[in-house]
Amino acid sequence: MTLVRSVIQGCGSFLPGTPVSNAELAARVETSDDWIVSRTGIRQRYITAEGTNTSDIAREAALQAFAAAGMTAQDIDLIVLATTTPDQTFPATATVLQAQLGMTHGVAFDVQAVCSGFVYALAVADNFLRTGMARAALVVGAEIFTRLLDWNDRTTCVLFGDGAGAVVLKAEPATGSTADRGILASRLHSDGRFHDALYVDGGPSSTRTIGVVHMHGKEVFRHAVENMAAVVHEVLDAAGMTIDQVDWLVPHQANKRILDSTAKKLGLDPARVIVTVDQHANTSAASVPLALSVAVADGRIRKGHVVLMEAMGGGFTWGACLARW
Repeated sequence: MTLVRSVIQGCGSFLPGTPVSNAELAARVETSDDWIVSRTGIRQRYITAEGTNTSDIAREAALQAFAAAGMTAQDIDLIVLATTTPDQTFPATATVLQAQLGMTHGVAFDVQAVCSGFVYALAVADNFLRTGMARAALVVGAEIFTRLLDWNDRTTCVLFGDGAGAVVLKAEPATGSTADRGILASRLHSDGRFHDALYVDGGPSSTRTIGVVHMHGKEVFRHAVENMAAVVHEVLDAAGMTIDQVDWLVPHQANKRILDSTAKKLGLDPARVIVTVDQHANTSAASVPLALSVAVADGRIRKGHVVLMEAMGGGFTWGACLARW
């Protein structure tokens, strides 16, 4: 049996509208630039205009990823879209994206794991490719998270932004050598006991209304640092590697203090951590692919580099994925 690896062919991203600074937020809610930056590292975020849906920004990121990969929608047979903000309750936003891309074959579906969504979606797509159920995949993280915010709650509304990121994967034969490109290992977890620490109330089977974000920040912070550091070691062990062999850590961009604390716990040089939270804020499932796209575009992530992606989100959910670029 031929060993197969899911190789990342290209990535893309899209940020809707124009950036909204902390000073602009301070005009509508009791906060300040100093307060936000000192606690989160966030300086701006993007807010999607009315009339634009998650599928629309997902499409823009997908088209960029296709261009980077030198491929089109006709070359793939799987779309996995990670989102907490679907266009509708059903059908899956991935199928809307499928239609927008002119793709009439294959399969498309959504994954909902909040901020861990992209890592979950990447692991799902990797398993499809490695088992032969698909040959090439588009994996997207796209969120219009600002539509879930209470704009009178300064503890949450300053944290989030909108955006989309995407990667194209292709199944390729692997030799089994340490130089093989592609996804090397993934590990996923969840623990539903912590539901009340981070959630949005409302839903079709309960209130039939869409609620707003509720968060216990200190509890989320503590679990984020512990869980993300633990899953990083787990995925490294699965690949037979150490943290010293990782060129870049691309974490979920939730909070600069979480990123710094996780890097310290791992003993990782902060210079090897991709940080975009200052420019994008927390874009939930879109944050990891957005950060990937930035680091590839500016030349930090290059062919042959070992890239470690990790995230934690409401649920709690968390996971990590290790890949050689």
